[in-house]
Amino acid sequence: MTALNRKVKFAVIGCGHIGKRHAEMVTRNEESELVALIDVKDKPQLGIDAYPVPFFNSIDEFLATDIEVDVVNIASPNGFHAEQAMKCLEARKHIVVEKPMALNKKDAEKVIFKALQVHRQVFAVMQNRYSPPSVWIKELIESGKLGKIYMVQLNCYWNRDARYYKPESWHGKKDLDGGTLFTQFSHFIDIMYWLFGDITNIQGKFNDFNHQQLTDFEDSGFVSFDFVNGGMGALNYSTAVWNQNLESSMTIIAENGSVKIGGQYMDKVEVCNVKDYEMPELAPTNPGNDYGAYKGSAANHHYVIENVVGVLNGRETITTNALEGLKIVEIIERIYSI
Repeated sequence: MTALNRKVKFAVIGCGHIGKRHAEMVTRNEESELVALIDVKDKPQLGIDAYPVPFFNSIDEFLATDIEVDVVNIASPNGFHAEQAMKCLEARKHIVVEKPMALNKKDAEKVIFKALQVHRQVFAVMQNRYSPPSVWIKELIESGKLGKIYMVQLNCYWNRDARYYKPESWHGKKDLDGGTLFTQFSHFIDIMYWLFGDITNIQGKFNDFNHQQLTDFEDSGFVSFDFVNGGMGALNYSTAVWNQNLESSMTIIAENGSVKIGGQYMDKVEVCNVKDYEMPELAPTNPGNDYGAYKGSAANHHYVIENVVGVLNGRETITTNALEGLKIVEIIERIYSI
């Protein structure tokens, strides 16, 4: 792929919390330029006056124009990701796809196949990989200092109630949302896969404690499994926590030590007890915030845009590639199919 060697031109589909974050990060990046915003809602409803670029109500309307664009960032409801990705790829545009890449493996595979056909890049957004604790634990595991991995426990306990699952919202609707693991906790499944690899021998139990009137799916689950690379794991999750988020944490029990990363967004190293190892001081992590997608995990979106610009200008490789995005969809699909 020939390096662009100029400003990278972006359009954003979906102007909710995350879409606005994408637009903000594009405009802040000196090597990128925002050329259009797209949303089915009318412009006055969206609060996007800070971005004086052409606005369109559909992707078809936008693609029919002669506006030059290199990358389309897809930040629409989950159920539209694969369909919109296909349209953009068919128009020969690179794409940045918010999690999840699709709501099933089959659709994610179609997106990847189309990208290969048209020689365009697919960037899967998994910005939690950029947080200082994530970067640190990745390096520690790859160094081999922990030795064999025995057990990994992922706990994701959040509050999502009527303040979030509003009647007019796509949140909670099976065909657009996909389920709790897709919308709330796919970032943490991605971190687990990134660190420890694929899983097998999946068993689980699911329940809907207090979301019967709010969503089409479960609000809580226990999932256990083995790692293909050795060791066993568990994922315990719930959005039925009262009033505010409790935690997202990962505990690792290994041959040469134990580590726990906790906080609301897995953003604090709470325990590091490793043989012959002294933990370095990490850079501060962006603060979390229950419903404001501008903080917590979303605060790392600037790294995503920087990576896109770096790749298209021939300086970097993709941080989260399309196959990794596919793998997270496939793992969640397997968990839900048990």
